[in-house]
Amino acid sequence: MQIDDHAVVTFHYTLTDDSGRVLDSSVGNDPLTYLQGSGQIVPGLERQMAGHVAGDKFDATVAPEEAYGVTDPGLVHVISRAQLQGVDDLEVGMQFQAEGGRHATTVTISKIEGDQVTVDANHPLAGATLHFAIEVTDVRAATAEELSHGHVHGAGGHHH
Repeated sequence: MQIDDHAVVTFHYTLTDDSGRVLDSSVGNDPLTYLQGSGQIVPGLERQMAGHVAGDKFDATVAPEEAYGVTDPGLVHVISRAQLQGVDDLEVGMQFQAEGGRHATTVTISKIEGDQVTVDANHPLAGATLHFAIEVTDVRAATAEELSHGHVHGAGGHHH
């Protein structure tokens, strides 16, 4: 069966950045399972998965616009160290949950200069070109229940 909308796809992946540094990988762990066409993986990878079958191995390069978006300078803010109360040892790369509106947002400290702390609410992979090494391990038709719920059930899914 080829991957198309409404297919349940199971695959292994290794994600690297432009320099070849591994950012994430399923190798050595359980493969990832998702419902094609439901937006559960980045759009550029979902598009490139279409048409493949179980056993296929391929590389997929995904531009930022089809992954986590381009970096939005409006999501980078300089705040005073005092606004991060209760945290003594601030370090670049630390992440915090910031309450804002109806949703909590993860912000990352990108720079510290004296009492000025730069926080970035962009996704950590915003602006990055993603390089995936993919191995499709299984493709099957989604059940009516999976289609109505919009996600996979059973192994690799939400309901066990």
